[in-house]
Parts: sequence; structure tokens; C-alpha cells
Amino acid sequence: MTPTTAPHDLVGIGIGPFNLSLAALAHPLTGLDAVFYDQRPAFHWHPGLLIDGARLQVPFLADLVTLADPTSDWTFLNYLRTRERLYPFYFSEHFHIQRTEYDAYCRWVSENLPTLRFGHQVDAVRFNPEHGVFEVDHTHLGPDGEAQALGRARTKNLVLGIGTEPYVPDSLKPLVGTPGAPVLHAADYLDRRAELLTAGHVTVVGTGQSGAEIFLDLLRHRPAGRERLHWIGRTEAIAPMEYSKLGLEHFTPDYTRYFHALPENVRDRLVPAQWQLHKGVDADTLAALHDELYRHSLDGGWPDAVLAPGVRVRTAGRVATTQVELHLEHTEQNTRSRLTTDAVVLATGYRERPLDHLLGGLDPYLRRDNANRPRIDERFRILLDPTVTTAGCHLYVQNAETHTHGVGAPDLGLAAWRSATILNTLTGTDPYPLPRRTAFTTFGLEQPRPRIPSAREATVLIPLADTL
Repeated sequence: MTPTTAPHDLVGIGIGPFNLSLAALAHPLTGLDAVFYDQRPAFHWHPGLLIDGARLQVPFLADLVTLADPTSDWTFLNYLRTRERLYPFYFSEHFHIQRTEYDAYCRWVSENLPTLRFGHQVDAVRFNPEHGVFEVDHTHLGPDGEAQALGRARTKNLVLGIGTEPYVPDSLKPLVGTPGAPVLHAADYLDRRAELLTAGHVTVVGTGQSGAEIFLDLLRHRPAGRERLHWIGRTEAIAPMEYSKLGLEHFTPDYTRYFHALPENVRDRLVPAQWQLHKGVDADTLAALHDELYRHSLDGGWPDAVLAPGVRVRTAGRVATTQVELHLEHTEQNTRSRLTTDAVVLATGYRERPLDHLLGGLDPYLRRDNANRPRIDERFRILLDPTVTTAGCHLYVQNAETHTHGVGAPDLGLAAWRSATILNTLTGTDPYPLPRRTAFTTFGLEQPRPRIPSAREATVLIPLADTL
């Protein structure tokens, strides 16, 4: 039976900041039929980590649209204008805004875009070779989370923006969510904060930015001399994030294109080696931490707070349900010890959500690399079998391409550029002209040959060898 309705031009799965950026930039493009689905009832950005005073680690210009279209209706400055807060923001002289304000800005955008469908859970994705379209099965959820209706969308282009999920080390997984002393991921910190503030002893695991912010918040609200805090992490030092101006050029389109052109084995070696570009702690947080520790020492004693980098949790278990025992190892000393604590907060970061479950129906069409990961071309398209691409169907990803595009994949500062790249490729009209050069650094010995993604180029199949 032939469908009676034309397929969408674009269906987005997931409405986090990256697909919200895409939706905002797609909004003024007349003739582009787009819709975005998310199973959550509304937009909310890392609500468990919206700690009072915590700031974004990127400037406010890294909003959803500005770096692709500063004249857009959806800029952060226009959000301030609608709230009559431009002058207060101007006089505040803050280049880095608070996370709570970024969350409020994104919610303002999400509440005003007509193409967003919250409360819609995507159940399956497949390719229909007879009609040359992707099919997206979804369930409309009610306010109570129960299924209300089933639906199916057809589209020529899919964009996956399903985001990341909290990472819990294997040694601690059996303890999370079980009765007794709380063991929780940092994603749930604010929900359990009152409980943590009254716990006898608290251990924070993970010495990155979120670990630093949580440790600082606990330190500020526990009495001097009776802080009873431990902060441990695997990294050899509580290290500052690389935030020099030239260092930040690793988060430019120039570096992204350079990284993408490297051999797969070189890319895999580089990503973990560049951890300090995105997993360190910003200098202001480190300074605030030291100031707070110093304040707690003003009565002449050292605060009851242990900061111990270079320590990993080997195993863990509960002690009569009221406490947790952590078995620790110092990686440089090769020594081991035990720590008994009343609560554990895992600031152990996030990982890209696996795509295999969602893309199970497309698996026969996917092209994979030596590590069985999807191959992704320069324009953020997963490489698919020609039977799909010759039908004019493409599958794009947002923040699932660190292995092909580098450490900038999860960075908010590249969101608008990536969204513009996708829309330019998809529409064939280049609605968002992209810069030819974005960094003073020349990455590589050869002079870079600008490759500005443009859908006006003839559609060709990219040989797999060229993407290695």
C-alpha cells in the first residue's frame, strides 16, 4: 500500500542542546519539513548539576545559533532582550554564564519552536527500500509516562542527537540505587543534596569539573573542622583545564577537519591523550576551592578534607547497609588501602549512548570501522550502503562522532557550526555560509585545503578507504 503523505525532509531523534540547535537553525528555512522527537516531557539540561553559581565552560556566544547566524531570533542575547535583561547582563560583564541561565535559555527556545515533539518515545528505525525512505516508529506518552498512541514518521533524513548517559565504573555498579548508604552518580546530585549534607562522611569519586563543583558545594555547606570529605580520582593530578587561547583552537572547525582526515589508529591514540582539553577543572573553580579550603583553616586547624588524585576504586561493598567500603589503589605508589564512608558521589562523567539498539533495523546498511564503530564522513553522515544513499536518504549524528571528529564533538561551541553543516548539506542551498578558516594554528605540515561542506557539490559516494 502506497503512503498518501509525503515524507518529512528531516526527523530528529532526541532534543538536547545539539538537536535543539539544529531545530532553531532549521526553523526559518521555508519549505523544510522537519520534526524532532524526545521521550522526556520537556527540555531540561543536566538538572542534577545545576549547582548554584556553576558556570558554563564556554562563552555565551556558544549558544544554539550565534556562531552560525548571529542575526537569528534564537540567540542568547535575544533571549535576554525578551526578558528585559540585556542591560543587567551588559553591566555584569560575564562572558561565561551560569548553567541555570543556559538551561533557562534552552527551555525558552524549546517552548517556542513548533517542530518539537516532547513526550514521544522512538521505538524503532528502519529503511523501507520499496519507498526509499526511513521509517520511525514512535509512542506518544501521556503525562504519567504511559503510552497513549502509536505513530510512524517517514523521512529522507534522520539526525540522531540522543546525547550521553552517566558512566558508572563496573566496581560500583552493584551499589548504585540499592538500599543503604547512598551511592549515586553526579547526575542526581541536586536531588540527593540534602541527604548528602547530613551524611557523616562523603566521598566524591572523579577529579574532573563536576567532581570539583560537587566537592566545593559540599565543602561550603559543611562546618569548618567537621567537613569529613574525601575527593579521589584516577588522574595523576587535580589538573587545570587547558584554556589558553591557542589551546582552544582544538575546538574549531579547522581542527575538526584535520582530525577527521587522520588515520583511524592515530585518532584513537589522540583522543585519550587530549583529556586535559576537556576533562580538567577550570581555573576559577580551582581558585574557589583553594579559597574555601583556606577559609576552613582560619581557626588554626586543617580542614577534615582529603584531596587524593592518582587513586582508583578497585572494588567496593556495603557494610551492614549503613556504610560503604571502598578498596583503593594508588596507581603511582602501587599501594592499597580501604576507606569506609557514609555516602559516595560518582563524578565519573558521561559516555556516548550506544547507537546499536536504536539502529538495529539499519544494521545491515551500516559501514563500520576496525573497532566496529559507525564510519562517519566529514559532514556528520554515517556511511550507509549505496541502496540507501542512492535513494537520497542520509543518517546524521550529533555528539556521537568523537572517534571520527575529535574532542570537539561534545563541545557546545561547535554546535551551531555542525548544525549549519548538516543543514547546508541537506538543503542544497547553503543557507548558512561557513567560514573558510577558524584558527591561527596550521594543523599538519601541509597547507590546509579548505573543505567547506556544501550541498551544491554533486552527490557522490565516498569510497570507504578515503575515510580511514
